[in-house]
Amino acid sequence: MARQEDAYPVQFSVDYPDRDLDRFSSFFRIFAIIPVRIALGLVSAGATFLTAGWLVFGGPLVMILFRQKYPGGWFDWNVELLKFESRVGAYASLLRDEYPSADEEQAVHLEIQYPDTEMDLDRWHPLVKSLLAIPHYIVLFVLGIGMLFAVIIAWFAILFTGQYPRGLHVFVVGVMRWTNRVTAYMFILTTDQYPPFQLKP
Repeated sequence: MARQEDAYPVQFSVDYPDRDLDRFSSFFRIFAIIPVRIALGLVSAGATFLTAGWLVFGGPLVMILFRQKYPGGWFDWNVELLKFESRVGAYASLLRDEYPSADEEQAVHLEIQYPDTEMDLDRWHPLVKSLLAIPHYIVLFVLGIGMLFAVIIAWFAILFTGQYPRGLHVFVVGVMRWTNRVTAYMFILTTDQYPPFQLKP
């Protein structure tokens, strides 16, 4: 296990269920998730530039470039939004039964270190991150296809046994961890440390 000071500044995990998952909830998950997906869409950066979610990328980018500063309020917004997205993702992937909360941690754990901007973030680095992250996009595209199949297999396993196969759980959480690290590096700009090419913590 890596020492704390050597650990990547984005850590993510989802607790493995300590009981059988609800078959009924899992069967209708694609419908049950619609309201929370709408709520997420209204505040996420993917909606429109007019939403508050635009601050996830645009505000910090400008502040890092011209002031070499990452305002704490924007950092808190970014981290809380990413945590909410992660809870929705875990629910959509059948990892947990709890309906995603907009503000409670539940069983989905995401920790992002607040950066010392002058020491940890290079002023001009955000301008090249989109190019540096291309290998991750390619790998995550492939892993995303694998994750889709893993969730489908897990869906059938839950319907018949009530259990999420542990190996599939580890894989799906690993893909989500990798995605969160790339998001923190590329989109919310909280670290300049290049994300590791690995699924494990």
